[in-house]
Amino acid sequence: MPREFLRSDRMAEQLRRELAEIIHDEIKDPRVGFLSFTEVRMSRDLSHAVVYCSVLDAGQLHESIEVLNRAVGFIRKSIGRRIRARIVPTLKFVADESLIRGAEMDELISEAIQSDEKHDDKGHGSDDEESN
Repeated sequence: MPREFLRSDRMAEQLRRELAEIIHDEIKDPRVGFLSFTEVRMSRDLSHAVVYCSVLDAGQLHESIEVLNRAVGFIRKSIGRRIRARIVPTLKFVADESLIRGAEMDELISEAIQSDEKHDDKGHGSDDEESN
């Protein structure tokens, strides 16, 4: 039997889409970098939403989050005009650093592989010399 989607899940997805359009079309602050909303978590009563954001330039992430949290009143008003809901949720923007941590882990793995390859190359050279 297919899983039924909760109303909070549907609302979170709609909110994520609307936020993306509002940020792209209406927020003209240059401090907001190339922003994407990775996840929206809604409370069961739909009155609160935590919005996880990531930015292409990791150095700009926290500044972008500050700008969004300062503009939350304007953003809520824009959402209220766009969606048909009894309650427009309060918004809290949070930095999603999972992409940054993932990139760091990927870099560490690549370094470990390169280190192993260098170590293996040195080890094979000495084995070849001993057999001659």
